Amino acid sequence: MRRALNEIVIPAGALAVLATVLVSSDARVREQVALHLSSRPSAELATAGTHVTNLAAVIFDAARDQAIAHAPLVILVVAAVTLMLFMLKT
Repeated sequence: MRRALNEIVIPAGALAVLATVLVSSDARVREQVALHLSSRPSAELATAGTHVTNLAAVIFDAARDQAIAHAPLVILVVAAVTLMLFMLKT
């Protein structure tokens, strides 16, 4: 039970950290998140799917732009995460 909970919490935490870093470092993502958090819930419920799709597209574009701008660091982070995952599995 505890292992299953850890396998859910760790990736969710990693995604939350990644989203927080993207929001803090990219103005486009920050603008989209602020737009979604400040809107009225009842008016936004009808177009929630479109907003989620738009937000995901902005996040992926920002992540791609950041990855291109910082390619050596991205390679290092991917290698470090891969090694960490192998260490956790053993």
